[in-house]
Amino acid sequence: MEVCALLREGAACEDAKGAALCRSLLKHEPALWTFIHREGVELTNNAAERALRPVVLWRKGSFGTQSRAGSDFVERMLTAVATLRQQRRNVLDYITTSREAAVRHQPAPSLLPVSEAAPSVNLIKAA
Repeated sequence: MEVCALLREGAACEDAKGAALCRSLLKHEPALWTFIHREGVELTNNAAERALRPVVLWRKGSFGTQSRAGSDFVERMLTAVATLRQQRRNVLDYITTSREAAVRHQPAPSLLPVSEAAPSVNLIKAA
């Protein structure tokens, strides 16, 4: 591949940072082309970046939390929201059902997709 030849050339260049980058890319070269050989692997990490964007915006606008419990709550809520959105499930319905289960001292509903959910799985602690 032409890209690999260029990376080998770059690995031998005089610029230390550029050479280190090229060596690192060559070290992981087989993984660079996974999207070509495996169906369903995205070319970019846009899906991951889209999932993280609301978290970044929340952190930027909220000034963070003031306690460990607050940080734990935010971590769990943002994880639940991102997971539910990926599954195209209603976030408010899930949170409402979770709180109703907590009041009744029952396990929270699973965040796993319905087809994979096991009845005994409880991924969110009731607060």
